[in-house]
Amino acid sequence: GVGGYIGAVSAGPPSHVSHLVMDLTFIILFAIASLVAILARRAHVPYTVALVVVGLLIGALHVVEAPRLTKELLFTVFLPGLVFEAAYNTHASELRASWRTIATLAIPGVVIAIGLTSALVVMLTSLFGLGLTGFTWRDALVFAALVAATDPIAVVSLFREMGVPARLTTMIEAESLFNDGTSIVVLSLVLAFVAGSTTSIPALAGRFAVVIGGGAAIGLLIGAGLARLAQELDDPMVEITLTTIAAYGSFVAAERLHLSGVIATVTAGLVLGTYGREVAMSEATRISVDVFWEYVAFALNSVVFLLIGFAVQLSNLVAVAVPIAVAFLALVVSRLAVVSAVTAGFRRTSEQVSPAWAMILTWGGLRGALSMVLALALPLDFPRRELLIDLTVGVVLVSLLLQGLTMKTVVRRLAGPVGPASVPGLRTAERT
Repeated sequence: GVGGYIGAVSAGPPSHVSHLVMDLTFIILFAIASLVAILARRAHVPYTVALVVVGLLIGALHVVEAPRLTKELLFTVFLPGLVFEAAYNTHASELRASWRTIATLAIPGVVIAIGLTSALVVMLTSLFGLGLTGFTWRDALVFAALVAATDPIAVVSLFREMGVPARLTTMIEAESLFNDGTSIVVLSLVLAFVAGSTTSIPALAGRFAVVIGGGAAIGLLIGAGLARLAQELDDPMVEITLTTIAAYGSFVAAERLHLSGVIATVTAGLVLGTYGREVAMSEATRISVDVFWEYVAFALNSVVFLLIGFAVQLSNLVAVAVPIAVAFLALVVSRLAVVSAVTAGFRRTSEQVSPAWAMILTWGGLRGALSMVLALALPLDFPRRELLIDLTVGVVLVSLLLQGLTMKTVVRRLAGPVGPASVPGLRTAERT
């Protein structure tokens, strides 16, 4: 009767009500994202940067209670889809033309950049006395590993609008694809090293090679197997489903085997985007798959960059504003050193890169959601966890806003006149 009803209400809302609230939240997020997309296009501002700013404002006003951007949410929903879409749409010819430069930047380059960044942070904090009491080289090493992954989504979309040469776009995007996997593996090894559970450098190097190589092998097997299956079919809906299985299945399979899920998904995406797309799919299927993944990327990016804005607590960053600025400076300097060294090493080869392009590669190495989520996923009892989170979030925010908003000016001044702007949303036409 009435008593039972009152008791049920006092006990809390039924599960279907909470699900309705969550559904409504995501509808609101997509509505906000659509409005931001329209306004950003008219204002000629990078869409993802605009999303972060709007997320900051809405989060500060507590207009929407959005879900927290957790490691589980990122790894289960966002990362596999975003990584697969980028790999699937990578220009294979441009990737082959610059594969040695990309591989050097994304694997040994990431490791060297982590070492340089941590050394610079320790040196600058001790030199200027920034008040980071007890901040040791171990803390600096963990911080450097947290911010190692680049996230050039805003840059790549801007490059396509400006008609920047495909080779430069591919270099930035492909490097990010592989260094996501590298940075996650290196972070896990750094945490083991700092905790003292593994101190042998050869053992760490061996584990690194196994995780990266094993992930690539898993992605190759799944990608090639599904491409061969698609060759026997001519059904766009089924083949879209196969690419979805490749994106998320390769990630899950590799992670279950304690290998790199990101590298597995990247490899599967490259296989299906080259061999699978060109050989196994009909023209109608290619168009359907391309449009599907273009929308998936738009939807996932829209939500993840809004959630970045919601996750940032500006009040927490004010107290460490100077250390954040110093850490960002260390990050940019180490990025410049690595890019300069790698491009100089290939200067007399077919992969040579001009000094102007090297500067664009340096400034285009934005940091994003992955760094923030990895920081938030640190164990609750990890030493100086809150400080590491604040430094990471602050550096990501500065990177997205400063580098993202100035990238167009940097490209125009360094690269000179570029080709005619491509029409946003016509990636399918470019590929076909």
